[in-house]
Amino acid sequence: MIEIQNVTKKYGDKKALKNISFEVGNGEIFAFIGHNGAGKTTLIKSIMGIHDFDEGDILINGKSIKKEPVACKKEMAYVPDNPELYENMKAINFINFICDMYETPQDKREKNIKKYAKEFEIEENLGDVISSFSHGMKQKVALIAALSHDPKVLVMDEPFVGLDPKAVFDMKEIMRKMIKDGKTIFFSTHILDVAEKLCTRVAIIKKGELVKVGSMRTVKGDKSLEKIFLELEK
Repeated sequence: MIEIQNVTKKYGDKKALKNISFEVGNGEIFAFIGHNGAGKTTLIKSIMGIHDFDEGDILINGKSIKKEPVACKKEMAYVPDNPELYENMKAINFINFICDMYETPQDKREKNIKKYAKEFEIEENLGDVISSFSHGMKQKVALIAALSHDPKVLVMDEPFVGLDPKAVFDMKEIMRKMIKDGKTIFFSTHILDVAEKLCTRVAIIKKGELVKVGSMRTVKGDKSLEKIFLELEK
């Protein structure tokens, strides 16, 4: 579970996040949407302990990211909007490097790497150097690295960007399976029809403030999520 408690983040005199509060429960896929510069990535990086924040707290399964950052990070995986990988490493070496940091047992990592590499159809490319990959291939490596240590909480920033249609379908299926196991998934996206069909709950942020948060049904009512989003952006 992720608990955002009255979080405010400032850059100089500007408030990028303004007293943000909501929860993401276990067994839940939660969409976080807003225009560019609304504060989505700032909050995601705050959840991950990459950015500090000025007020409030963020709890990961009851632990504070400020007070127990390592314990929190051990339970999470993060996929950024731009796959930031070690380009001179082979894909398999990078994935194993991430598993090493999470102290993932050898049998567990081998099983998961094989499973996800097959699903994303890059088994034959794991021995290739990452610098030779397209953006979409790098995104697949980032996803496999995040999934292979079996995180309890998965946080992603625009995870579908650059993926081919089959990979998007496969990733949605993986997410559905994860929440059946009681995992927590929180992600930002501009692909609103995907969010509408996939997510149980949603939050909409505008200029650092939450303007809507709740179940998908409650937030969108009889309208599409796209329609609600465009109305709120006026």
